[in-house]
Amino acid sequence: MMDIVISSGHGRHIRGASGIIDEVDEARRVVDTVAQYLRRLGVGVAVFHDDVSEDQSENLERIVDFHNSQDRDRDVRVHFNAYEPTNEPMGCEVLYVTEDVFAEQLSAVMAKVAGFINRGAKQRNDLYFLNQTNEPAVLAEICFVDSAADTDAYADRFDQLCKAIAITLAGTDIEVTPDRQPLVVAGFSGKCSWFGGPDDTGVDPDEGLAFIYDYDTAPDLFLDEQPPGTSGLARRLDPDAFYVACRWDYDVTSKDMLADQSTRRTGDRIRILGAPPISHRGCSKRSGSVPTTRSWSSIRLRLIQWMLSVGACPDCRSG
Repeated sequence: MMDIVISSGHGRHIRGASGIIDEVDEARRVVDTVAQYLRRLGVGVAVFHDDVSEDQSENLERIVDFHNSQDRDRDVRVHFNAYEPTNEPMGCEVLYVTEDVFAEQLSAVMAKVAGFINRGAKQRNDLYFLNQTNEPAVLAEICFVDSAADTDAYADRFDQLCKAIAITLAGTDIEVTPDRQPLVVAGFSGKCSWFGGPDDTGVDPDEGLAFIYDYDTAPDLFLDEQPPGTSGLARRLDPDAFYVACRWDYDVTSKDMLADQSTRRTGDRIRILGAPPISHRGCSKRSGSVPTTRSWSSIRLRLIQWMLSVGACPDCRSG
């Protein structure tokens, strides 16, 4: 199991860059959101924000001391860049001393998901945090606080960006242990269709999901507000979220079996949504296709839990 310490740059009293957005405020948002996703992925996380220090030296020492006091596999610090006010895009980068490959990977992922210019991995031997932490460390510069293009992209893709950072962090140096089964890829054939969302009129307005019973269980999957004229979670699913929905014949594969944690593994990368049994609304009985813009590589980047691959109704497999 991987353990990560992630901290925000600067502090409550030691402010960083300020422009269209504020570095300290946004770094804290990113750190807290990334940490939430890491925990969902089964990664141990310790978070640090400096609310105490009164000068820069104290701030740097306090952050590094916290990191070095934890048992962990990687240190991550989140900052934002600044140069001069501009409407032009400026981009993201990741600083490192020894972690060149990982820094390049993380920078590329951030750029792809948020639409930033990829400034890439940059070796820096003059930064206290990177020099004084005693585990592999990177410092992520998310974007430029004084670039209108950067801050617009950051605001539009904030949640997707944090998910991508978390999955990139979690996917590095995770090994299969003897008590953990290797990843098995499930194959499906047949028709594909949309399921859920406010515009899926093949789903009843009050239709629910089999394993998620309220919004707070998985808020990242749902719209902030229930669509007008509906009451069920199926119609509240966010069309911009990535998930795979399957229908199950409970006579063949019971809900108890589907919910069995020895079968339904957590900490992997696909979320399964159960739907009420064999109504055929919103499934392959209604033709449709997955849009080509949602490639499996991009979907795998964002999906959270392992999908069960047994017992699906053969007429209703969708993905």
